[in-house]
Formats: sequence, C-alpha cells, structure tokens
Amino acid sequence: MDSRTAIDHFLNTIVKRPTNAPRTGRLAFALDATMSRQPTWDRASHIQSDMFLAAQDLGGLLVQLIYFRGFRECRASGWTDNGTALARKMASVTCQGGLTQIGRVLKHVQKEHHKAPVHAAIFIGDACEENADELCHLASELGIRHVPVFVFQEGRDPTATIAFKEIARLSGGAWAPFDMNSPAQLRDLLKAVAIYATGGQQALQDHYENTPARQRLLEQLKGPTP
Repeated sequence: MDSRTAIDHFLNTIVKRPTNAPRTGRLAFALDATMSRQPTWDRASHIQSDMFLAAQDLGGLLVQLIYFRGFRECRASGWTDNGTALARKMASVTCQGGLTQIGRVLKHVQKEHHKAPVHAAIFIGDACEENADELCHLASELGIRHVPVFVFQEGRDPTATIAFKEIARLSGGAWAPFDMNSPAQLRDLLKAVAIYATGGQQALQDHYENTPARQRLLEQLKGPTP
C-alpha cells in the first residue's frame, strides 16, 4: 500500500460519531520519544501548529502533549490552545533510549477523560514492546467511553503494526502508516483528526480540504445505497 493510498484509507475508516454543534475539541497528542524517534519528533514539532489552524474556525482546539522516553519517564503537559507554546514545549524535549510505555499513555488519557471529555487521542510511534492484550484492554475501555485513538505508525515493524491496528480498532479510531520523509502526509493526518476532535464526522464532511482524499472520504461516509 503506497503512502497516499494509506492516508486515504485512514480517512475512510474514521469512526462515524456526529456532533450537533462546533465545540472546543480536547485532543491528547501522544508521542514515543525514545531514541529512534528524534527525526520524526522534530518534524512533528514543526507541523503540529496546523492542527490548531485546521480547528480554529470550528470552535478551537485544546491539546495536551504526552510523551515517554528513557527509564519509565512518561510526562504530560497542561492543556493549551496555543500552537506556538506547544511547539516550544516539544522543542525542549530530547529523545532518550528506553522501552515503549503505550499503556501508561492510554491510562493517562482515561484519567484526563474522567476530568473532562477528551474527544480524540493521537499516538505516533514506531514500536510496541508491551503486552498487546493489556493494551487492547485499555483501548477497549477508551472505546466504551467514546475516546477514539488514532495511531500513526512510522516504519514497518510487524509487531507494532498488529498492536497499533488493534488499539485503533478497539477504541473506535483508525490506524495509518506514514513516511517521515514526506511531512505532508503527517500534516494531513494531524489536521484530519484535529477537525474530527472539534466537530466530529460532520466537520470532516463540511470543512476538510477539497482534495481527492476528501471526496473519497465523503463517498465512503455516505455508505452503500439502500
């Protein structure tokens, strides 16, 4: 599957959850900050502001940065609607060697959702070194609470692919691969989820950029003719 097709497939599988009105979306933005991820971390820090721009006309977007690295270090920022502040926070973080801590990320998103609704979560990573069944259980709990996780995978690690697809499926989100050498791919994915977090399926239909991917998305969302 080529990168463009993969992105279109991701857009076509976004969970259908309508909303009645624009809202200030709350988006958990989680990244693997272990050593192998530094190039993608730097790239994401430069393009994440597009998430805010894509959502600002629909009520705005609050984002919380979550990352793990090193020996059991997993941190979360405060919630912010300031893309510049988030970029500055990301720029201050350096990646460090360590094992993945995806389970801690999913548990943290659950806790945040108990405080105030989290409308979507993003996870960007390239590996999974944890018990997949335990991660699937946590993803299912998020799915019950209507907190979809959108998983963007760098690289082609087959173990990670299996786990990431299940996390996305069980939470009601979606999975897509991306190539770090093409930042436009990641930009498209982040913008799509930002729009979804702010306005749900209807917002994607009404406000996503007028591209061939958008047209294919709308055709898929219409579903089969009765």
